[in-house]
Amino acid sequence: MAKDVLLEDINPQQKEAIIHSKGPLLVLAGAGSGKTRVITRKFAYLVKKKKYRPSSIFTVTFTNKAAGEMKERIRGFIDQDIKQSWVGTFHSQCNKILRKEITALGYKPDFSIYDDSDQCNLIRHILKELKIYEALYKGVASRISILKSSLVSPQEFLSQGDGFSFDEKLGRVYLKYQDELKRCNALDFDDMIMLTVKLFEDHPKIRNKYHELFPYILVDEFQDTNRAQYRLLQLLTSAEKNICAVGDDDQSIYKFRGADVSNILNFEKDFPDAKIIKLEQNYRSTQNILDVSGAVIAKNPKRKSKKLWTEKGCGEKIFYCRTNSEEEEAKYVARSIKDLYLKGNYEYKDFAVLYRINLQARAIEDALRGETIPYHVVSGISFYHRKEIKDIISYMKLIINRDDNVSLRRIINSPSRGIGASTISKIEQEAKKSSQGLFAAAKSMLKANSVAASIKDKLSELVKTIERISATSYKTAADMLKDIVERTGYIDEIEEERLQNILELVSSAENIHVKDFADRVSLLAVNDEPEHKASVSLMTLHSAKGLEFPVVFIIGMEEGILPYFKAIDDVSEMQEERRLFYVGMTRAKDVLCLTGVKRRRLYSKVQEQEPSHFLRDIPKECCHWVEKIQQKQETAQGPIKVPPKKIAPLYIIGSRVKHPSWGVGIVRDCCGEGTDAKITVNFPGIGLKRLAAKFANLEKM
Repeated sequence: MAKDVLLEDINPQQKEAIIHSKGPLLVLAGAGSGKTRVITRKFAYLVKKKKYRPSSIFTVTFTNKAAGEMKERIRGFIDQDIKQSWVGTFHSQCNKILRKEITALGYKPDFSIYDDSDQCNLIRHILKELKIYEALYKGVASRISILKSSLVSPQEFLSQGDGFSFDEKLGRVYLKYQDELKRCNALDFDDMIMLTVKLFEDHPKIRNKYHELFPYILVDEFQDTNRAQYRLLQLLTSAEKNICAVGDDDQSIYKFRGADVSNILNFEKDFPDAKIIKLEQNYRSTQNILDVSGAVIAKNPKRKSKKLWTEKGCGEKIFYCRTNSEEEEAKYVARSIKDLYLKGNYEYKDFAVLYRINLQARAIEDALRGETIPYHVVSGISFYHRKEIKDIISYMKLIINRDDNVSLRRIINSPSRGIGASTISKIEQEAKKSSQGLFAAAKSMLKANSVAASIKDKLSELVKTIERISATSYKTAADMLKDIVERTGYIDEIEEERLQNILELVSSAENIHVKDFADRVSLLAVNDEPEHKASVSLMTLHSAKGLEFPVVFIIGMEEGILPYFKAIDDVSEMQEERRLFYVGMTRAKDVLCLTGVKRRRLYSKVQEQEPSHFLRDIPKECCHWVEKIQQKQETAQGPIKVPPKKIAPLYIIGSRVKHPSWGVGIVRDCCGEGTDAKITVNFPGIGLKRLAAKFANLEKM
């Protein structure tokens, strides 16, 4: 490896950010400006040139995927083992701290971690108990999360002195929820940050211990931090203030999750001696895309100004097309994708269709299917949130932590043991009476003379199974999972697909310690799921952050959609919508296409739509404007079209074929049936050829 490899292939601003190693530093990294390169090389620079130990640099980002990529890149630069390094998400870092220190807060170190579904299940149970409308559980969970991310405890909320709009019922639920979590020896995701903050604020000796352990702090995606995360970073920063925060205020789009853009805007006030470095050279997009997105975001008043530029050239103009309806919009998008694909310059994986709200996806999916274009919807159900996976993991969590009431409620009758609501109610009454967890209460009931023999028989099997597994020593998590599946008889009642998912889970747990695996699964998020590599990506604008695609379509450029109608009378929300649009535009590398409609069906009602006022900010010289709203629309009295029966294509798209004159080519399209089929093939050096299958004399390879 060359001596100065860390400082090769970088621009002057990136170099300045990498070698700055004393005092606070804010790196304002514009979209596509190579921030990951800066962070990973800065980590390696601190280790190789400044002699920091890899385990002494506290490095946080927002997804497990990003953390994994960071570690891989760092490994390529330094010759030291980084297995013990502190590179991870806020939640995984706090988990490591709390596993060691949480006894100072009155918890046991084998606490369970509740994900979103566990949290919602517990809140639903509390709402039912308090006789509050159970269907409100999602809204209640969201509001509690915002309170926690703002470091507002139940007691502070109930005192009404916190500046939040007060809701007495919410306060009661929040207080009960925290009590139940403590009783279960469980933490939700927000607790992991809030309790670590409390740990450092209430215990200076522990805080000083971590000051010595972490002389340097690196923060990725700083614009996405909430109040609790920022407070954590402030408490972790030692007297030398060696903190490097990398982010872009123009890409702060998670206010609904509690993210506070003022953290990055106020960094210089909180760290008065901070050095500011702007990364403005973009390595992703063409200049036209940068000029258009820059003109839009410049209208936001509270921001750190940046002027992005690139060496890629001007590139294609931005396309904007307005159609009559969402069906026409979707067909326009699908045909455009098909046309660009058939030209041979792009694969289907190079395309993304972005939208503001999920219901916009339906028409796009229909149109893509109509053109036989493969696609996938990003942020669908996570593998780890499938019922069978959650069930098996809940067994594991209960075995590790017998106080985990949420996990017990989930598995008490899964597989079916004939334990109904009345039995569960009796267990809960016993737990309240004796001030113990549900599992301990169930054990007590087995010894009570007052409990019916039928109930004892049902509970006995479950209690014995849990205790037998608990008493067994397992080398790996896979061994425990196999035992759980066998002893509980879970797979006896499930279909093949669910069985395969469980086998996949067991396979993923090989060579991993039980508690490490339980933590890993609990801390996983949807955006850590595997990528789809051969199809068009459909996703919300929020899900697109951090991604890039050669060709991007942003649909629904209308008032009430983008910007969303809830933001229209709120200045800060409107600024967030503008940032969201900016994030969407800057995902595009080569081609950016915007679409909107004249009429859209929203919530079962067709309504007239006005073009988004964001479009007014786009320089006209950078854009092609197309109106397709004069076409005659079909009436309800028109003939009903019966969809044709699907027949397997003669040639599979993407397969290789050989022509007697032009050699080997790739099949780009195939339409029609049998010998009447027409096939489009891309031959290297020749180009696209559209051929009749019966005359083409093609050989499948």
